[in-house]
Amino acid sequence: MNKITSALVFVLFAVGIAIGGLLYSVDGYMHPFYSLGFFAAAILIGSSLKMANTWQKFVVLRAGKLHGVRGPGMFLIIPIVDQIIAIIDERIQTTAFNAEQALTKDTVPVNVDAIIFWHVENAEAAALKITDYREAIDRVAQTSLREMIGSSMLAALLSDRKAADEQLRAEIAAKTAAWGISVGSVEVRDVAIPVALQDSMSRQAQAEREKQARIILGSAEEEVASRFVAAAKAYAEHPIALQLRAMNIIYETTKERGATILIPTAMVDTMNPASALVLAGLAAHNVGEQPLKAAA
Repeated sequence: MNKITSALVFVLFAVGIAIGGLLYSVDGYMHPFYSLGFFAAAILIGSSLKMANTWQKFVVLRAGKLHGVRGPGMFLIIPIVDQIIAIIDERIQTTAFNAEQALTKDTVPVNVDAIIFWHVENAEAAALKITDYREAIDRVAQTSLREMIGSSMLAALLSDRKAADEQLRAEIAAKTAAWGISVGSVEVRDVAIPVALQDSMSRQAQAEREKQARIILGSAEEEVASRFVAAAKAYAEHPIALQLRAMNIIYETTKERGATILIPTAMVDTMNPASALVLAGLAAHNVGEQPLKAAA
């Protein structure tokens, strides 16, 4: 009984008692009929005046047949003839469900926990077409989850959660639409796999990372080697450039204070700046000849 109906019933009972007492004090006789009238009105209002909140729907049967869906707000029913068989909450509901030791498509046992967000869209269908729509949603969600796991590979189930959520939502929504239930979303919260399989997957991932690292290192070595080959060809065609490069290396290593480098005499003679200038002059006068021949 809602608060408004309770207040009216209380007022009618109080008025009935007050009138009976007032009449008794006036003539000294009991007048039960006046009090009983207010008491009957209180009982009638208490059993016929109903109130539904803004998120509620009341499904009413009259003489066993559907009379209508009432709410929200105040409404009246006929006592004994009318019967409220269901009070439907149309707010968004959540139901948690899981599947234990379910086998994936590649025969891996997994434990999956998920949650579904749903609400009653058709109160009449939810009350009349199924006995307990809450229990039915839980059962349908579990069976749909097991079907989805059985049709999915473990790698896809672990990596692509959004696709699994959408597939599961579509399957549950198709099964519950006839009951007036609308499924908003489904979220897979956790996918647990056996510890032994976790270790093997960890080793596999480590091996894959090591493989990728070696491939990257080999590619870098190949690129460096090709650059060295190109540099060797350039220096072979231009020995003066090689001498200038050697002089630059010496300069770079000796420009810091306190650096001492021991170089063999033959190497110093090879990298003599004067010799480099003479070679450059000879190369300038013998344009059509090879640099090596000019140096000779």
